[in-house]
Amino acid sequence: MKTAEKARIRIEHWVTHNDHHESEYLEFAKELEEAGLETAAAEIRRMIEFNEKSNECLRKALAALPAD
Repeated sequence: MKTAEKARIRIEHWVTHNDHHESEYLEFAKELEEAGLETAAAEIRRMIEFNEKSNECLRKALAALPAD
């Protein structure tokens, strides 16, 4: 298997993995807010933004890979 093919598989997995975690993070931020822990919730929401930026970079990396 070529390096680009391996990279595509790994990067696609990471994007999916990050997306899954993002939904968990959002749910947790809501729980924190409901418990009156707004500052902690805000930091989790801030981290979600970083996760989204991370996935944006991964998608750009995917687009940069050569076609099969």
